[in-house]
Amino acid sequence: QVQLVESGGGLVQVGGSLRLSCAASGSIRSIYSMTWYRQAPGKQRELVALITSGGSTNYADSAKGRFTISSISRDNAKNTVYLQMNSLKPEDTAVYYCNTRARIAGTSVDRDYWGQGTQVTVSS
Repeated sequence: QVQLVESGGGLVQVGGSLRLSCAASGSIRSIYSMTWYRQAPGKQRELVALITSGGSTNYADSAKGRFTISSISRDNAKNTVYLQMNSLKPEDTAVYYCNTRARIAGTSVDRDYWGQGTQVTVSS
């Protein structure tokens, strides 16, 4: 199994910044993409940003322009992904989830794993 633990969420004022972290642990053979999703109350879960094992990134339209090109990053040695969020708005309030596609050691199956989520609240 792969365990994902997110941290860094909290309460911030409009225009503020937060840095989320997500650390993967377990009997990991390979980690491929690492992705941040968010889910606001009453809404569907949506992708925020993704980073591949090679470092390529992609951002949701709602994040472009506010999250810089280096906003999502990863430390492969630590199996950790980060999300630097700047210029936060009330509509960014949501639970942020980390997702990874990974392969457990001793298997040939790739599957998705999810963290428990971290709450981000932006107050106006």
